[in-house]
Amino acid sequence: MSLFFAYLSVVAALVSGLAALATDKRSELDRLATSLLRRWPKLHSRAQSIFSATHYAEYHRNSLFILLGVSGVSAVLASAMALFSGTVITDTLPFGLPWLHWHIRFDALSAFFYLIIGLALIAVSLFGPGYVREFEHGKHSLSVLGFFTGLFVAGMELVLLADDAFFFVIAWELMSVSSYFLVAFQHEQASNRRAAFLYLLMAVIGAISIILAYGVLAGFSGGLTFDQFRSVKLTPVWASVAFVLALIGFGMKAGLVPFHAWLPEAHPAAPSHISALMSGVMLKVAVYGFIRFTFDLLDEVYWQWGLVALLLGTASAVLGILYAMQQQNLKRLLAYSSVENIGIIFIALGLALIFFSSGQARLGTLGIIAALMHCLNHALFKSLLFLGAGAILHNTHEQSLENMGGLIHRMPKLSGIFLIGCLSISALPPFNGFVSEWLIFQTALQTGNLDSGVIRSLIPTASAVLALTSALAAGCFVNVYGVAFLGLPRSKHVASCHEVSHQGMLAGPAFLAVFCVLFGVFPTPLIETLNVVTGQLVGSTLPQVSALGWLWVSPVAKEVASYSPFLVLLGILVTVSACYQVFYLRSGRLESRRADTWDCGFGGLNARMQYTSTGFVMPFRRIFQPVFDVDERIEEQKSGPDGFHTERLRYHLHVSDISWGYVYQPVARSVLGLSRWVSRIQTGNIRTYLAYSFFTLLILLWGIS
Repeated sequence: MSLFFAYLSVVAALVSGLAALATDKRSELDRLATSLLRRWPKLHSRAQSIFSATHYAEYHRNSLFILLGVSGVSAVLASAMALFSGTVITDTLPFGLPWLHWHIRFDALSAFFYLIIGLALIAVSLFGPGYVREFEHGKHSLSVLGFFTGLFVAGMELVLLADDAFFFVIAWELMSVSSYFLVAFQHEQASNRRAAFLYLLMAVIGAISIILAYGVLAGFSGGLTFDQFRSVKLTPVWASVAFVLALIGFGMKAGLVPFHAWLPEAHPAAPSHISALMSGVMLKVAVYGFIRFTFDLLDEVYWQWGLVALLLGTASAVLGILYAMQQQNLKRLLAYSSVENIGIIFIALGLALIFFSSGQARLGTLGIIAALMHCLNHALFKSLLFLGAGAILHNTHEQSLENMGGLIHRMPKLSGIFLIGCLSISALPPFNGFVSEWLIFQTALQTGNLDSGVIRSLIPTASAVLALTSALAAGCFVNVYGVAFLGLPRSKHVASCHEVSHQGMLAGPAFLAVFCVLFGVFPTPLIETLNVVTGQLVGSTLPQVSALGWLWVSPVAKEVASYSPFLVLLGILVTVSACYQVFYLRSGRLESRRADTWDCGFGGLNARMQYTSTGFVMPFRRIFQPVFDVDERIEEQKSGPDGFHTERLRYHLHVSDISWGYVYQPVARSVLGLSRWVSRIQTGNIRTYLAYSFFTLLILLWGIS
């Protein structure tokens, strides 16, 4: 039954795309029917009142997202059935090559990531109808958007179902190519075209790396099915080659440093609900591919692999949040924050690899569970934040934090929902982000069980960097919420905006906010469900996670460390209630009055007097100067006979990703130089080309003989 709902989820996504594509044909029929009805005025007026253009557009818009919602609900049902039953279901579809049909496998790992897709899809299906109304009568086709959205969702779900390399690559490419068209949707902007091209280029490179990784396994197994891969025994050298290729391929799609350059370019270019799916879901599909390849298909893991994943994850976490802090574009900031959270996930996976290679199966299992928990948590709060950013963009038409301010008074409901997302991503208790990061810290604290002194010294260093990352993330989202929602409006658009009119644009983020709180306060049932995943994947579980009851989390042992988020929440509520009572009693005894904020005698506060986002993060930019490529200058315009009177000051700041100068630009220059050198063989002389053919023929004959 779970596989039926998994199939239904894919079919619903595909049908939504095909229904969107059929809209243009439907529009032609509508125009023909209208021209015929004009011959009968009464019938024409009656038809117009029932089937007006507005009603038809609303019906079409809602139907597309209803189908996506059906896909999301089916994915959640399929996931719940598979996780609770703990069974592995296999199937074969009559597609693919004549000698290799598509192999299907729906196990607990696939089911868990199906849950991630399903929850995000439900939120997007609620949010989307109100958000895409602006595309109906503009220069962008809603049909194109709906068609590639359906293919994109179906591609992600098929990746989770694939049980052979051929089918996996087809589904992977369907996901990548369809998302390229979504990134390039608003293609009239040169920056969007550039972002889409960069995304497609790196997607192709990553896909080639994944194909080569599967090719290593296929070369030794003699087949392309995952069951054949699982039975092969690789030498350490070939296993390491396959692992590195998989890490590059899946890490590039996930956004690991230094393969992350496409991510902050592509996510802001796509429509906001697509950005939520890309950042919240697609990156996790890449993590799924890495987990499936490393922990399932490879027969043995090595501590060196864990060390590489740990170092890349640590670099991604700290650099991602540092670059996020320097962004003024809200969606670009959230994209860099995704780099940080992917780094946190790979820190947990690196720890898991190290512990498994050392024979510490339970601690390795804890690392996998922590990584899976953070996959789900990040999907929830990052999708929430991208949808919230989309609602702000929809109402204010502003993307820069420097032009926002005072939204808490104009969009109070959205501000409360967005605050939950900011608290969750800042890893503050009792929200869900804290639980997964606490589990990662608990994994890292068990380094005393390792024999290698080098690793025992490196893991605490990575843990310290992770703690720094968490603190920087809190500072980053204090900046986001304070500048965007508090204070005074910094632009006319923001000053005149109001709460979103379409309730679905609030219902979608609110749906995710509920799960941010729910999984933060009651994480134990979810962790016990993840035991089903690790039991099937690596044959190990955490038996004592609920040793003190379902309100407590004891990942290692109840004597070592325990955490009760419900009691933390209760303590917070009691403290807040006590403070409120004290203030209420005090305000009741003393005379209170409302007055304007002290303006230092300048005659009234205005938006120019409050902190900007650039000013707030300036100390961090000064401290971490070496990791940024900063172009900072002040233009001073003077007047007067001697040029002593300063008439205007203009401050320019541009912070670039240092990886462009050290990684991507040298590679680009090398490729261009090689291309120029190779182009010399094109002389335009027919005799030269005949000589090339002659010598090529001689070399081939010599090689064959």
